[in-house]
Amino acid sequence: MADNEDREEAVRDAVDVSRSGAPAGGSVIRDRFSADEIFQRIVVAADEEVTVGTRELFFAGIAGGFAITVTFMLYASLYAKTGGDPILSALLYPLGFVFIILGDYQLYTENTLPPVALVLERLASIPSLLRIWIVVLVSNVFGGMLGALALATTDVLSDDAAAAAASFAQKAIATSQLTLFSKAVFAGLIVAGVVWVDYSLRDSISRLVLIYIAFLAIPFGNLYHVVVSATEMFYLVFIGELALSVGLWQFVLPVLLGNSVGGVVLVTVVNYFHTTERRLETARDQGSKRQLTIREWIWGGWSASGRSYVPATDEIPRSDPESREDER
Repeated sequence: MADNEDREEAVRDAVDVSRSGAPAGGSVIRDRFSADEIFQRIVVAADEEVTVGTRELFFAGIAGGFAITVTFMLYASLYAKTGGDPILSALLYPLGFVFIILGDYQLYTENTLPPVALVLERLASIPSLLRIWIVVLVSNVFGGMLGALALATTDVLSDDAAAAAASFAQKAIATSQLTLFSKAVFAGLIVAGVVWVDYSLRDSISRLVLIYIAFLAIPFGNLYHVVVSATEMFYLVFIGELALSVGLWQFVLPVLLGNSVGGVVLVTVVNYFHTTERRLETARDQGSKRQLTIREWIWGGWSASGRSYVPATDEIPRSDPESREDER
């Protein structure tokens, strides 16, 4: 009987732990993760992300910018066709974000959670976090700019849709910077919240529903996302109705700051302290990489990371009961 129980436990261990060491199933309820387990999954994903080369980050960010162009195009087209109906015009707004998250592209607001979690654990340096943010933000904006240029210089948009597309940025420019910032804070909260919850899900259908419903809240709430805003701004610049400096200062910058505050402060930091001190206990027991010193954490190299912090589980035979006992 004891041997059978050991074998059953070995099977559960093999099924419920991914090769990276992150939990693939909840320890209490198998299809539901605790906050600690979600955090472990995020750390493993971020651990891989901070080691990605600049070239890969940049092109994944361009793909994310292009995907946002799809959101902008469809929103403008449906806005024109529905006479500006606030519900019907937003029905396809989440499509670009679906492409980004399910397609594993890079998006600046999505990057306000996983890498920050790694930095909070002192497994990656602050400069390595800034490298990700800068590369992804620049490439997102560049991809959105190329998409806006294509929309402004071709006949993809009808005359009515083109007028609607121009009205989005015009309305934002007329809005106070404080209001833009406040609305962007809530948009950043939504995006980072989606990332957190996304790591608690294990099937694509659930993830799709989450992304679709959550990102509908941005147009429904008249909120602002920095990459969408940059794309709208560039469109107005390319059709000759806005100066670039004005668009950046009065529109894009307040939205960027708001998204960052909403994602980092209200979601990432709060969720970090919501987890317990046992959140990475398993990884530490398996012989993890040491945490960075304060000096390394603040002044470390751009690529300083905790890639080896969570060892691959094939280094420890999970199917061997004696190995599990040693691990404990």
